[in-house]
Amino acid sequence: NESLMRQMRDMEDRHGREAGGFQETISRLEAEIANMKDEMARHLREYQDLLNVKMALDVEIATYRKLLEGEESRITLPMQSYSTLSYRETSPEHQQRSSEMHSKKTVLIKTIETHDGEVVSESTQHQQDVM
Repeated sequence: NESLMRQMRDMEDRHGREAGGFQETISRLEAEIANMKDEMARHLREYQDLLNVKMALDVEIATYRKLLEGEESRITLPMQSYSTLSYRETSPEHQQRSSEMHSKKTVLIKTIETHDGEVVSESTQHQQDVM
């Protein structure tokens, strides 16, 4: 009888130790799960941040592309600033030549320097040729 009681106590102790070991394993695995969830949340936040940066850069690239296309089309258009003017001399000294016609060609050269989409400098130059 006493030997059965001792066996029973030994079995209870062994099962208690096994249950304690299983409880430790469960606690360790739960802690590991919590750490993995935290790490997953951190990775998700980093991904969202990188995605936001990528979207902002895509918008900026599109803006610069549009600016470049506008500059290219402005540069490739032929300059059509030429005009021909006719006039008569009306000064008293030149009364006898008042019927003569003269041509005047005016060329307008406009230079605009930009940096990052903002005008840095702007200059205008006029050239006149009398024919």
